[in-house]
Amino acid sequence: MESLAQRAALLRESLHKSQQVTDAVVSILGSFDSRLSALDSAMRPIQVRTHAVRTAHENIDRTLRSADVILTQFDRTREAEREIQKGPHENLQAFLDAVDRLRSIERFFSSNRSYRSSDGVLNHVNALLSKALVKMDAEFQNQLSQRSKPMEPDRLFDCLPSTLRPSSESQPDGGKNPSAGSQPENQQNSEAAVYSPPALIEPKFVPLLSKLAQQLVQAGCQQQCSEIYSEARSSALESSLKNLGVEKLSKDEVQKMPWEILESKIGNWIHFMRIAVKLLFAGERQLCDQVFECSQSLRDKCFAAITKNSLATLLSFGEAIAMSKRSPEKLFVLLDMYEIMCELQTEIDTIFVGESCSQMRDSALSLTKCLAQTAQKTFSDFEEAVEKDATKNIHTDGTVHPLTSYVINYVKFLFDYQSTLKQLFQEFKKEDGTGSELAAVTMKIMQALQNNLDAKAKQYKDPALMHIFLMNNIHYIVKSVRRSEAKDLLGDDWIQRHRRVVQQNANQYRRIAWSKVLQCLSGQGLTSSGGSGQVGSDGGNSSGASRAAVKERFRSFNVLFEEIYQKQCGWSVPDTELRESLRLAVAEILLPAYRSFIKRFGPLIENSKAPGKYVRHTPEQLELLLGNLFEGKQERA
Repeated sequence: MESLAQRAALLRESLHKSQQVTDAVVSILGSFDSRLSALDSAMRPIQVRTHAVRTAHENIDRTLRSADVILTQFDRTREAEREIQKGPHENLQAFLDAVDRLRSIERFFSSNRSYRSSDGVLNHVNALLSKALVKMDAEFQNQLSQRSKPMEPDRLFDCLPSTLRPSSESQPDGGKNPSAGSQPENQQNSEAAVYSPPALIEPKFVPLLSKLAQQLVQAGCQQQCSEIYSEARSSALESSLKNLGVEKLSKDEVQKMPWEILESKIGNWIHFMRIAVKLLFAGERQLCDQVFECSQSLRDKCFAAITKNSLATLLSFGEAIAMSKRSPEKLFVLLDMYEIMCELQTEIDTIFVGESCSQMRDSALSLTKCLAQTAQKTFSDFEEAVEKDATKNIHTDGTVHPLTSYVINYVKFLFDYQSTLKQLFQEFKKEDGTGSELAAVTMKIMQALQNNLDAKAKQYKDPALMHIFLMNNIHYIVKSVRRSEAKDLLGDDWIQRHRRVVQQNANQYRRIAWSKVLQCLSGQGLTSSGGSGQVGSDGGNSSGASRAAVKERFRSFNVLFEEIYQKQCGWSVPDTELRESLRLAVAEILLPAYRSFIKRFGPLIENSKAPGKYVRHTPEQLELLLGNLFEGKQERA
């Protein structure tokens, strides 16, 4: 460089001298203009020399300009070298700017290989770039390591809509494992809710990471850059999920868990899936797009590498549940899980875009279908289980059977999942996927329940109690349906038909239970020929009634009534309205017959010894006693 500077100085001095000569020549030409024609032949050599001087001047000027450009490149090289030697720790932006300058210098000398110094400069610049590449690689790794910290659960919860944030009561272990089972109403809220993915790395550092990545990619280090980024971010993501409460469980471990523990973990899993997809995975996708703005394929590749294990852990739990032994109590958690997968499917397709993520998209969709299939089979299992329930311990009081209340509550819950069930039925293209399919399923379950109740009723040895049992259970079904959304789906005809069944069983009970008592209060068989002191059918004296026969009728009535009263006070009709209606129905047939019998045959007893032994109750007392029936308590008349 010093030699080149000396040559440039000599050229400048020569140019200066040439300029002086030119000026002198021009002065002489001006003063001797009048003699130009005479001296023309003599001046031709001078003109030739002047042209040569001007040409030389232009060449020198071009050379000097080239020298200035080269000198400027040398100055830029020295400045860039100083920054490269410092490294990126002090001023990362200045370091990256220096790398850009070196690349510019490299392009300049590569396109001007005619300069004798080009090869030497290129070698020096390339050596600096290689040194810079090593430092950028280390800095990229260092920056990611420093900035990639796990997200704390509380920060993630703050990004959720308020309706989905776990309450303090549901965080027994400090908020790490919020129990947030997906209720249907929560799903509706979550669909319209706004989620705010957190900044996984402070925004001010993202552009610098992007520039480092761009430089590494330009240098042909895509693979190494991808591995560094993926390792740092996947580690942070897995730690975030672990802090949240996500566990790596084998399918065998999941399937061996007690149901009470598993049910709680399923509720947590639903919450974790929502947080993972809507916040963490969405945040990782956004960060990948920003850091690798220079390469679409690298974005997708890195995102897939980062999220692969975390998504697999979450989906594996869902698959274990879907493949576990089916049971009726699992239907609703299956529907909850199916519901959240349907809710997240669109976002999964959007976030896990590209060929690199195709297998992950397929895995999520496969779980959704598997959950739907298991739920559909559980429906069939439940219907069959209801009809074949072989419970032998029926209640001795004829009250509502636990199976009835269980099935009705089950059906009520089904109607809370109408939108989910519609999607589920569409999975299997059952009819049009509307309410008609749910109605058909519900009717099948109801019919299975009635068939089972009919079978259980036959276990009662007392036919009257059998009809009380059927009346209680069918009434409970009808009343529950009328108060639920099932009413609109099953229709008024179904309700009216089953109300008639309730009434039929009430009538059968009344006929069977009280027929013998009513026979005691009949005048049939009491009349005979002859005898005095007898009462006629009009209540007066008659020639047809035997006092002994009347006494026997009263005695039989008392024994039968006492027996029925004791039994039926222990029977139960839990519904207040139905109980009062049944008591009134009994009173309507018993009290008029009792009053008529006393009026007709009572005078024979009144005049006998100890009439209270035979007529133990007045009609009013009898009416009060009827008010104790069906309370489920043992009483004596």
